[in-house]
Amino acid sequence: MELRQLEYFLAVADNLSFTRASKRLHVVQSGVSATIRALERELGAELFIRGPAGVRLTPAGEQLRPHARATLDAASAAKDAVHATRGAVRGTVTVGTLTSINVIDLPTVLAELHARHPEVRVQLRAARAGTTGLERQLRDGDLDIAFLVFPGDVPAGLNGQQVAAVKLHLVVPAEHPLASAASVTLAELAGMSFVDAPPGYGTRIVIDKAFAAAGVERTVTLEVADLGTAAAYIRNGLGIGFLSWTILDDIDDAGLVTVPVTDQELCWRLYVATSATRPTSAAVRALLSLIKEKA
Repeated sequence: MELRQLEYFLAVADNLSFTRASKRLHVVQSGVSATIRALERELGAELFIRGPAGVRLTPAGEQLRPHARATLDAASAAKDAVHATRGAVRGTVTVGTLTSINVIDLPTVLAELHARHPEVRVQLRAARAGTTGLERQLRDGDLDIAFLVFPGDVPAGLNGQQVAAVKLHLVVPAEHPLASAASVTLAELAGMSFVDAPPGYGTRIVIDKAFAAAGVERTVTLEVADLGTAAAYIRNGLGIGFLSWTILDDIDDAGLVTVPVTDQELCWRLYVATSATRPTSAAVRALLSLIKEKA
């Protein structure tokens, strides 16, 4: 069994597609398929179910996946140890990011990382299902670092450091009945329509938890994955919502009014997290150090 075979196997397992895996690996698809077939022959078991609906892992493939990840991690750690003797930091870091996150200037951080460690390569992965999806990918080993939002303590199995805490503001259209209110409570928002992120997104988790704690039911009539666009929907009367100053500062807030909420302080806390069960490479540690420095 070769490291290359495990690398190709994980690329297909992560993408559930031979086509996408070949693009990620910069290898022709036939080469990926041939490598996987050779690995299956060596192991005496099929690793993937190929069908018209796509690619799925077999039970054997599911069992191999964490061991393949651990083997490649160990090989990477061995390379790190050798490179460290020459003072070099190199390798690839896969980072999971959320949409509409500008409380940390990630492009500047990555530019500084490249200036200090030009042999480190970074792969950015946008959230498919918000914080919940990124956390799952981080635990599965598909990500090295993820930016996550937690309403409380960092969950077991993860290491995390808070890099930002941002208050959420209730935002209503200028013509809304609440626009002239000096303040409101969550109870006064019962029965109103909301614009919010889908379930599993960090802000949605924070807001849902606050309403549940207050015993107030909330109706989300419009879900938008990119909260940077939520203000436009609120302005057009499709609902009210909670937005952070980081979003409000980036938009034309004409036609919008913020109303203080007196009985709850909704705060959106951003963490940079890694798996507590996997070793961190020198490249990961270098990027974490820069994020903490710039946060």
